[in-house]
Amino acid sequence: MWRICPRLAALRGRSYHSGRGCYGHRLDARASGVSQEIWSDGELDNRASSANLLRLVTAYRDHGHRCARINPLNAQSKDQLPELSTVRHRLKPTEQFSTAGILSSSPATSSPRNVSEIEDVLQALYCGSIAAEVQHIPDEMEREWFIRTYESMRFDTPSSDRQLQLAELMLKSQAFEAFMSKRYSTVKRYSGEGAESMLCFIDQLVACCASAGIEDIVIGMPHRGRLSLMTGLLQYSPQAMFHKLAGNSLLPDNTQGEEDVLSHLYTTVPVSSGDSGSSVNVTLLPNPSHLEAVNPVACGVARAKEHLLSAGHYSSEDNVSKSGDKVLCLQVHGDAACNAQGVVTETLGFSQVPNFSTGGSVHLIVNNQIGFTTPSDRGRSSAYASDIGKMIGTPVLHVNGDDPEAVVKACEIAMAYRQRFRKDVFVDMLCYRRWGHNEMDEPMFTQPAMYSDINSRTTVPDAYVEKLKASSPALDTSRLDSVSSDYFSFLDQQQSSLADFKVTGDICCYPWVQAGLVQPHTKSLTTWETGCPLDFLQYIAAKSVAIPEQLSAHPRLQRAHVAARLAQVANSATSVVDWATAECMAMGSLLLQDFPVRISGQDVGRGTFSHRHAMLVDQTTDELFIPLNHLKPDQTSFLEIASSTLSEEAVLAFEYGMSITNPKSLFIWEAQFGDFFNGAQIILDAFVASGESKWQFQTPLVLLLPNGMDGAGPEHSSCRLERFLQLSDSKEDVVDGDAVNWHVAYPTTPAQYYHLLRRQMVRNFRKPLVVASPKVLLRLPAAVSPLSDLGPDVYFEPVLTDKTVDPNKVERVIFCSGKHYYALAEERERTGHRNTAIIRIELLAPFPAHHVSAEVMKFSKAKSWIWSQEENRNMGAWTFVSPRFATMLNVHLKYHGRPTTATPAVGVGKRHQQEAAEVIASPFSAH
Repeated sequence: MWRICPRLAALRGRSYHSGRGCYGHRLDARASGVSQEIWSDGELDNRASSANLLRLVTAYRDHGHRCARINPLNAQSKDQLPELSTVRHRLKPTEQFSTAGILSSSPATSSPRNVSEIEDVLQALYCGSIAAEVQHIPDEMEREWFIRTYESMRFDTPSSDRQLQLAELMLKSQAFEAFMSKRYSTVKRYSGEGAESMLCFIDQLVACCASAGIEDIVIGMPHRGRLSLMTGLLQYSPQAMFHKLAGNSLLPDNTQGEEDVLSHLYTTVPVSSGDSGSSVNVTLLPNPSHLEAVNPVACGVARAKEHLLSAGHYSSEDNVSKSGDKVLCLQVHGDAACNAQGVVTETLGFSQVPNFSTGGSVHLIVNNQIGFTTPSDRGRSSAYASDIGKMIGTPVLHVNGDDPEAVVKACEIAMAYRQRFRKDVFVDMLCYRRWGHNEMDEPMFTQPAMYSDINSRTTVPDAYVEKLKASSPALDTSRLDSVSSDYFSFLDQQQSSLADFKVTGDICCYPWVQAGLVQPHTKSLTTWETGCPLDFLQYIAAKSVAIPEQLSAHPRLQRAHVAARLAQVANSATSVVDWATAECMAMGSLLLQDFPVRISGQDVGRGTFSHRHAMLVDQTTDELFIPLNHLKPDQTSFLEIASSTLSEEAVLAFEYGMSITNPKSLFIWEAQFGDFFNGAQIILDAFVASGESKWQFQTPLVLLLPNGMDGAGPEHSSCRLERFLQLSDSKEDVVDGDAVNWHVAYPTTPAQYYHLLRRQMVRNFRKPLVVASPKVLLRLPAAVSPLSDLGPDVYFEPVLTDKTVDPNKVERVIFCSGKHYYALAEERERTGHRNTAIIRIELLAPFPAHHVSAEVMKFSKAKSWIWSQEENRNMGAWTFVSPRFATMLNVHLKYHGRPTTATPAVGVGKRHQQEAAEVIASPFSAH
């Protein structure tokens, strides 16, 4: 009955230019089939003859949530909505109707019932402690499936054993919070008191996943309730937590890092399901204090786990599985942040986009009805915190957090939908925050009425136990009587034996350790062999433009891309390669060495500047072809081209999540223009730059940031190198080693770029790499490399010397970085300044002090030492390199470049040309 019609197939299948799909994106099997009516002929007849009743039922489905008892702080019966009036729908209480094809709830059978009885059922279904919103779902089949599932599952009740399990889980949480309040009264623990039903939701989620064969759950959540979740359901060592509270480190000896605060702790643990007896691996990610920023990271981690399992979109032809079969992402939101933080919108925006889908996230809003001190009516313009989910047509369940059984039922319904449609689903759990924003905050200052109510309430665990005892006299609740005291005693014992606690490496599970990687050496820069045999590289280049006969390529690409690349590598002795070819060789060689590669960003298949063309599109059929995925018949590692939405923060966070999970793959994020990274500044600050120091997460992530002062104006010129250098932990007075938090490079040749990419995977450790990548150099005739520079016994050079001058005759030494070199070299040639050496610093961080020192020693007769850059004085690398030259090399550089300004570049063409001429000429007139 639930087959999709062909009209919707294209929309639902997301063809992504292809009827076959491409690596990392399998077409959904649901996108095939024939149309079939949702209702039988008899049901359709009944719907037509009972139109007034149908309108009443529809009104409850559309509006019942508005008068539902879902708010524990305002749960009294609300005034009846006029939309739900039987009078409005011209129905009399005693009229008899069949509900076949109209109502699916088990209490409402297809046998005739009177309107009054049906109204009671509708009230219980849609106006009780659970309410649903589905009217915004555009697909009728999907909407009707959800309605039938919701109505048929709503009145299922948990077993007696399950009820006792839920009570015990919450009582332990309450005991934990009581222990923390007594023993650590001055600690900001951000307790989950008032929202204990969240634990029931997550516990049920584990059970649902275990039953469905899901192996991994990835959780991204904020700080509230985190500690009780970890020590309870996720079995985190209370001793480890108390050790941290005592001011001690949780890092093993000889491990580098600054660590993070208590409320950002994380864990990975197998959690057993009481129902099935099987376990699910649960990963709770660390969260910085930037709310919601962790959620796209969690999606990326989930996607990477699917990749590692060869599941979902990464499954093989003979092992086809659907996305989300093995991994589920749970995104826990706060009510205030869910609507206010744009990263949530960005993450929802790519939830069904090819190469980003994870098979549907479950979203749980822990709705405290307040954000710090801001009440909900001032924290958003919409009626519900969950309304943001409607932008992608997700069903929404609202549930009263004071009803743990209803919360569990909401989880079951949400999971049923997710498993059926592999799309996101929202559960909005309305609850409250027993204390202020933290336990030392006084909420009565700003919310006296709300907290007068909260302070007079019985706690959620105690209220649930009282309910069980009152409503189920036959239920043996005696085992609950000592749960709190026993758990308090257990915690007390754990604290008392704290002296016996030893920090071990298994407190946290680091993927880089499992991958056989190490923490890098701190005192030197290591040289890595990254060259490859020339015939091997020629083979890759040829295969990168080997187009199947049946594919109709664009004629311009046949000339400018295919023929040009083949010509570049025709003769290994004389061949020179451009940037795109060098990149292709780096990627292809890594693939053949069994390192998968993923490149993500806007327009990355073609490249912003139409230079890459790693993805070819048939001009007749729109079919995609990625040549590097056809290097050899038995190829096992592939290139994933993830053309992203117009997002920076969420997409970069997603790539970061993938990269920390799978350090054996190369992940590249390319900004459309270099300065567009600033839309992702939170991710750079809180994750990429500091993730290893805080959480021991190594990442091979590469950031390609097109950079250059080319007259494009303030927003398309500089990639703001100064910001990345400022965020590095490179030292001004101590020689750097490999351990610098991220590596920042501004290469000047295709070969250098090639070696940088390969070095990311060849090394026995992982570091983020920030590359100021080219724009004009992509096609500059001078900016090419001999093929031999990519060959054996060649490697990345942190500093490129000047081989065109005699060091004994040099009186002026100009240091520079990046594309500016070519303008300086051209000016030197034009003016004949043969007494001037131009030295290129290709790697800025870690600062290659020894390599620079070797260059300085060459020029014993030099009288003038200059730093030249095209950026403004307060930007670029000047403020970074100057103190290092002075402190470590005793070289006091003179600055030559643009003056200090507020913007990276001018917006007036003539002024740009004048500045460019002055910046190039100035270093050669210096004395």
